[in-house]
Amino acid sequence: MASLEEIIRGRRSIGKVKDEPVPKALVEKLIEAAVWAPNHHHTEPWKFIVMTGEGRRTLGQAYADIANETIQELPEEELKQRLDKGVAKAFRAPVVIAAICVPSDAPRVIFAEELAATHAAVQNLLLTAYANGLGAVWRSGDPAYHPKMKQALGLEGNEQVVGFIYVGYPDMQPPAAKRIPGTAKTVWLEG
Repeated sequence: MASLEEIIRGRRSIGKVKDEPVPKALVEKLIEAAVWAPNHHHTEPWKFIVMTGEGRRTLGQAYADIANETIQELPEEELKQRLDKGVAKAFRAPVVIAAICVPSDAPRVIFAEELAATHAAVQNLLLTAYANGLGAVWRSGDPAYHPKMKQALGLEGNEQVVGFIYVGYPDMQPPAAKRIPGTAKTVWLEG
């Protein structure tokens, strides 16, 4: 088995996956790893909405509804193609996991820390996917934060999408990666 450092350095965003089901137990394993992320005040500010099969249509329809707001001036055929493309986005992988931040309203809790904890949970999920032979990509963008997306997913109050994690068995070679060494991004304050 690869070391943790090898997993961290080897994980890549895999946007092209096979249309092959991922066992429910494996998806649950990913989420179990996610919930072990660090979080200030032990608020556990996350929840996950797992979409498979036709369940992905909820996400796809939300993408289409959001796109429809900006493209209504197009000819009917082109409009239909764009809306179909929005729906198809949700079917790019056999599993799509919406990662949601559910911030605590406790007085000492800071919203930015709740978001950070949920992002850490997503990283745990991505690393576990890679360690188990899955490909995954974390997608976000304007539609993720749109009120229609929140409505489609049944989110309430301050709940917020932090991203959609598309998961499946890889159907591409991971791209090579390079990073600037940590030493170049570090400032030491010593006394």
